[in-house]
Amino acid sequence: MKTVLLLEELALFLVAILAFYFQSPYAWWLFPACILLPDLSMIGYLAGNRAGAFLYNLVHHKGIALIVYVAGLYFHQDWIVFTGIIMFAHSVMDRIFGYGLKYETGFKDTHLGKVGKQ
Repeated sequence: MKTVLLLEELALFLVAILAFYFQSPYAWWLFPACILLPDLSMIGYLAGNRAGAFLYNLVHHKGIALIVYVAGLYFHQDWIVFTGIIMFAHSVMDRIFGYGLKYETGFKDTHLGKVGKQ
């Protein structure tokens, strides 16, 4: 099952790359340059675990990313489309590497299990 889920996430990452390629007027190098920007949401942890988990999960939720993407399409705003694609691609990439949405108990507690050395 783990392999099937990994393949699914890899396919979704490919979809994000194709969406960027076909729907973004921006240079190709902006995709790899911006792919880690959603991790800036970790700054929420400076306000505590609850605020940190909320902000992190908001930025790393694939559903929210799709809403941002569709809003960009609806309002004809390329930068919003780009933001949605980056959020989605980053969330998929995180799942590929085993990082999940966070619980309020701490940064290392995710819906995919504990992160890091046990």
